Amino acid sequence: MLLIRNATIITPDGPVVGDCLLEDGKIVAVGGEISAETHRMIDATDRYLAPGFIDLQYNGGFGCDFTADPSTIVEVAAQLPQFGVTSFLPTIITSPLSVIEQAQHALRAVIPNPTSALPLGLHVEGPYLNRQKKGAHNPAYLREPNVAEIEGWSAENGIRLVTLAPELAHAHQLIERLTENGVVVGAGHSMATFDEAMAAFDVGVRYGTHLFNAMPALHHRNPALVGALLADERVTIGIIPDGVHVHPALVKMVWQAAAGRLNVVTDAMAAMGCSVGEYRLGDRVVTVDETSAKLEDGTLAGSIVTLDLAVRNLWHWTGCSIAEAVRTVTEIPADLLGLKEKGRIAVGCDADLVLLDGELQVVGTIIAGNYSDF
Repeated sequence: MLLIRNATIITPDGPVVGDCLLEDGKIVAVGGEISAETHRMIDATDRYLAPGFIDLQYNGGFGCDFTADPSTIVEVAAQLPQFGVTSFLPTIITSPLSVIEQAQHALRAVIPNPTSALPLGLHVEGPYLNRQKKGAHNPAYLREPNVAEIEGWSAENGIRLVTLAPELAHAHQLIERLTENGVVVGAGHSMATFDEAMAAFDVGVRYGTHLFNAMPALHHRNPALVGALLADERVTIGIIPDGVHVHPALVKMVWQAAAGRLNVVTDAMAAMGCSVGEYRLGDRVVTVDETSAKLEDGTLAGSIVTLDLAVRNLWHWTGCSIAEAVRTVTEIPADLLGLKEKGRIAVGCDADLVLLDGELQVVGTIIAGNYSDF
């Protein structure tokens, strides 16, 4: 057993000051003063106890790129808890279909480790993207949607989120089949009009991948995909608050429009956690400076922000509460994936937690009830 004493606990009903008791990888009691014989007690006075962070778009880090080498998922997972991340979706960008199969095999080989973040499944970003909004994806691997190619793509087979351009021919067939297979479908790297986006939502799209990036700009007479994502409450919206992908003022405006369904992601690539230099994103060379990662032509190629910093940015830029900021990387992504035992602090939920100080700096991380401090 592990008892966390006198924390400000961020629960689904709001912050409460009290204790939290963990046993056998689960939360067994929350709130008030808990009396129990425990193996360990942590004094969390003046600390926030939050659910463990979940990153839905993570291409790699610490010099590793998942598309180039899916086996590095384990290596990266071991280092993510220092940023409060207890679970994540390793992201495979546009590449040959065989690479996605390799990543599925690599995921099946992962043995859960109580000191490492848990890969919940893959985020497959591409290859069914619009060439006009390819971003840093290699156009040589872009494909037209073909439902026969994704028969093995299911939550059961390790694929949890797929980003595609819903305006492409036959995309609706993929959306419907993936949804039937328990996969969340996101719209991104797309030229979809407002009407095309809304039609895609009607057949099952429930996520918007990195709002504003790799989609037409919002126009007052042609709101396109951005306008549809902001207007439709069925859809969760991903955003990268690193100060590079989206201006802080626009992040605040999006928060005011869609706070309850905003999901903060990093879209981090291999250079996250490393120094400036050259790194890979798939088979492409990316130049990294102190703030950004770009291809030779200046195209953004993922980010180098950590998830805890992204949450702090959201908090500072929007004026939201700490609990609201934390929810964007806990309860909201967990609900999107249908994971009722993650992303919240409640009896019966997984004991994946993070201790934060008053400035949202990570103090310690708990995975399956096992504590590590930083």
